[in-house]
Amino acid sequence: MKPMVSIIMGSTSDLPVMEKAAQFLNDMKVPFEINALSAHRTPEAVETFAKNAKDRGIKVIIAAAGMAAHLPGVIASMTTLPVIGVPIKASLDGMDALLAIVQMPPGIPVATVGINGSLNAAILALQMIATGDEEVQNKLHNYKEGLKDKITEANEELKKISYEYKTN
Repeated sequence: MKPMVSIIMGSTSDLPVMEKAAQFLNDMKVPFEINALSAHRTPEAVETFAKNAKDRGIKVIIAAAGMAAHLPGVIASMTTLPVIGVPIKASLDGMDALLAIVQMPPGIPVATVGINGSLNAAILALQMIATGDEEVQNKLHNYKEGLKDKITEANEELKKISYEYKTN
């Protein structure tokens, strides 16, 4: 089984946030890999990874980083694959990481999700893959239909709650 998505984080301390992405990809039965690479501590390994990801069959890279958050941008500078940045709330409520990831120079885009938004990163990665993969498209369709069902069910439960001045 070859990975289609690569989840990269600057440190294993980011794993509690990134587990949501891993779980979603696992639930969707999409092969993925997880690695810790640091733009500052292992720059050569980051370069090797980024330059070889496409040849290994990777379709999308999800890169998480906190604080200075250079990892997603450094990876994006070395590959033509789409890179999705996940800012990690490590300091300054994650705003430092968010701004570092989203403010990329022209020619080096990094799609960026919200702070600690690894689930949305995984969904976005699959939406990118689904443009050329009908099986993945069907899985995403079913997932989104399930989201609708959850809201419908929640509204049915809300109807059961009674207040003196509640009108519905």
